[in-house]
Amino acid sequence: MLPSFLTRKPEYELVAMVSRDCADVSALHSARFPKAWGTGEFHSLLSQDPVFGFVARQTNGKPALCGFVLARHVADEAEILTIAVQPRLGRAGLGWRLMQAAMREAHRRGGESMFLEVDAGNLAAVGLYRKLGFDTVGERKAYYTDASGAKSTALVMRRDLR
Repeated sequence: MLPSFLTRKPEYELVAMVSRDCADVSALHSARFPKAWGTGEFHSLLSQDPVFGFVARQTNGKPALCGFVLARHVADEAEILTIAVQPRLGRAGLGWRLMQAAMREAHRRGGESMFLEVDAGNLAAVGLYRKLGFDTVGERKAYYTDASGAKSTALVMRRDLR
């Protein structure tokens, strides 16, 4: 039997995303999406008042970036712009925690609903969003293009925040 320190899951801290996080966030985005956003794009978005985000960093060891979420709030609606979690940490509850943080912040800012778009083929993400109370309200055919050039449908999902 292995000692508990070898089998214990990493612990995480969620904090507000700031400019110095943009390079790490961009690197993770590049690892997860074929059309990744650069550091400058993250800086530009984060400098806008309606945009906010959270990063998750490991706390029991090197404070490596484990995941992030970036969102925007305008009037009474919020939108998830992008979210990513390190592949090795999939299904560890980190995406759930990041989404919860974004929904709380959007509600705090006066948001009454939240929207997002997700590749219909990303079953893990679609399942997470459904568990969080999001419903499909539309589709965008041939919206995403993967590295091979194949097109896929985006689901437009919505959830009340009230």
